[in-house]
Amino acid sequence: MPFKFEKLEVWKESMRLGEEIYLVTRKFPKDELFNLTSQLMRAADSIALNVSEGSTRQSNPENAKFIGYSIRSYCEVITCLYKALSRKYVSREQFDGLYNKTEILFKRLNKYRSSLN
Repeated sequence: MPFKFEKLEVWKESMRLGEEIYLVTRKFPKDELFNLTSQLMRAADSIALNVSEGSTRQSNPENAKFIGYSIRSYCEVITCLYKALSRKYVSREQFDGLYNKTEILFKRLNKYRSSLN
């Protein structure tokens, strides 16, 4: 029997985002490995991790709390993407594509959190 989170579109979308971020960061300079690369990958992965962890909680308020953590991680991703753009590790086109995808996910996370309250 699948876990509850495996049925959630926000989890599926956040999993895809994590993989896209991983592919983008593979092209970052090696001297960023323990700085921006690591931070961006951890923040992107944290979105899906918190969605799944929250879905296993016993109550909607607990689940909503973890969705809030996902939203915070989302904000970290955006800030890291701005840093990557500023440092010319990603092109404007890459940035815009990732930003648009994350904006949709952000709205869906907020909508999901609202449905839990």
